[in-house]
Amino acid sequence: MENKYEITYIIRPDLDDAAKTALVERFDKILTDNGAKLIDSKDWSKRRFAYEIDGFNEGIYHVVNLTAEDSQAIDEFDRLAKFSDNILRQMTVKRDN
Repeated sequence: MENKYEITYIIRPDLDDAAKTALVERFDKILTDNGAKLIDSKDWSKRRFAYEIDGFNEGIYHVVNLTAEDSQAIDEFDRLAKFSDNILRQMTVKRDN
């Protein structure tokens, strides 16, 4: 049975459009290469933080909705996002089907 997930991640605000697009495409591909099916992947908004994160006061929130049979795609996304200097934070929520 497939589970629904929502991943929200914050992209550093000083990336140019081409670099941001490449980053989003790379992380979407990480998910699909590991068995997830993307429902949508879109920018939500640029928002100001309540406190500074890695020297930034704001960031671009990006939301991905997906389905997956197991957590392999999510685990790989989380692992690689932690190593990316361009992703300030990420959070995954399992949705009720």
